[in-house]
Amino acid sequence: MTTYTVYFAGDLFDHKHLAGNELLAGAVDRRSGGRYACVAPQDLEQATERMVDIRNQDLMQVMACDLGLFNFDGTDLDSGTVVEFMMAKMLDIPSVLLRSDFRASGDQEREGDDWNLMCSFYPRSRKVQFNAMAWYQEARRAGGPGGTGDDSPGSPDGPGGGTPAANWSERLYNRMADAVIEALDAVRAEPSTFGGDDARINAVYTWASQFPGSGFDALCGPGFVEKTIENKRRKGLL
Repeated sequence: MTTYTVYFAGDLFDHKHLAGNELLAGAVDRRSGGRYACVAPQDLEQATERMVDIRNQDLMQVMACDLGLFNFDGTDLDSGTVVEFMMAKMLDIPSVLLRSDFRASGDQEREGDDWNLMCSFYPRSRKVQFNAMAWYQEARRAGGPGGTGDDSPGSPDGPGGGTPAANWSERLYNRMADAVIEALDAVRAEPSTFGGDDARINAVYTWASQFPGSGFDALCGPGFVEKTIENKRRKGLL
């Protein structure tokens, strides 16, 4: 079986972000049977506390990963996530945009996405959007797909039972993961916009390893671009 790495971008500034990222990444890995392996920036070991080094490491992971999963929650999108999404689109990396925020936002009116229009309309991009409050309440009532427990009073999974929190969260994140996996499968099947043009692929990936500056090319090192391209070509992504 081929395993595809997925760069999981999103906020990571408080316990809600960190825990939510970890729960969803783990559920995607598990529910896909190992087909997808999420790479979460919060889990990357940092050899230094210099901000530029953290930036460089994250951008290098965007380049190296096979696909991207970008958390597009909030009334205004996280700026770091947007930068990483733009890097992914420059490299034609298949991407899934995840929005669980039920608030309407952005400037695209009723027919468009709930974020700034400059982050929409890119090829090889799929959207997974749902109302987090609704799915949460359904999971609490054991109505969410993926649940196996009995939430009746007195049961181990129900009110007064042993582990109600663990069970509803598992149901919720299993449901989210299944939706993400379906979108990852679909976007991965879309043909590359490079059209098999090797010269163009090499030029774009080489430029991506250089334009960030501030030591990014040195971090990537000799052979990184060639190895990355070959890995993605072997998996049918380029």
